[in-house]
Order: sequence, then structure tokens, then C-alpha cells
Amino acid sequence: MFKDLDPILHSQLRLAVMSLLISVKEAEFTFLREKTNSTAGNLSVQIQKLKDAGYIDVIKQFKDNYPQTICKITRQGIKAFEAYVGNLQTYLGK
Repeated sequence: MFKDLDPILHSQLRLAVMSLLISVKEAEFTFLREKTNSTAGNLSVQIQKLKDAGYIDVIKQFKDNYPQTICKITRQGIKAFEAYVGNLQTYLGK
């Protein structure tokens, strides 16, 4: 009856990052930090976990001589997020 929830997405901060990326497809690190109200260090660790799982791509570049990190959701990430939401709905009786 109840389906397993993806442990990668079951973290509050990782789920918040994925929720933001699912709607915008890509975002700068600073945007994600502001929207999630997290520290830079914690956000970097969680982004690395999402990257290692193949759910996001991380592009590091320079813009006007300043480092810029852009996160993009992958197809695998979209599928995982949709599956997570679907599985969570079984807990809510929907």
C-alpha cells in the first residue's frame, strides 16, 4: 500500500532545492540559498548529494570575474521528483 520514499529527496533542504528547480529548470546557487534560507555550507553539501545521485547538473563558471554556480535539474531528477510526489500521495490517501 505505502510506497518507499526516495531517501535522497526525503531531506527537507534537498526536497526544497528540487521543488525550486522543477519549476525554473535552472538556478544560481545564490538564488537557491536565499529561497531555502540555508547556509552556503549546508546547501553545498546537499547540492553535491543531489549531483551524486544524478538528479541535478552543476555548472561552475565565472561571470564578471566572480565565481558562479548554476544548478540544473536532469531528466532523471524530474522522474525521481515526480515518483517521490506520487509515492507521497499514497501516504495522503490521494
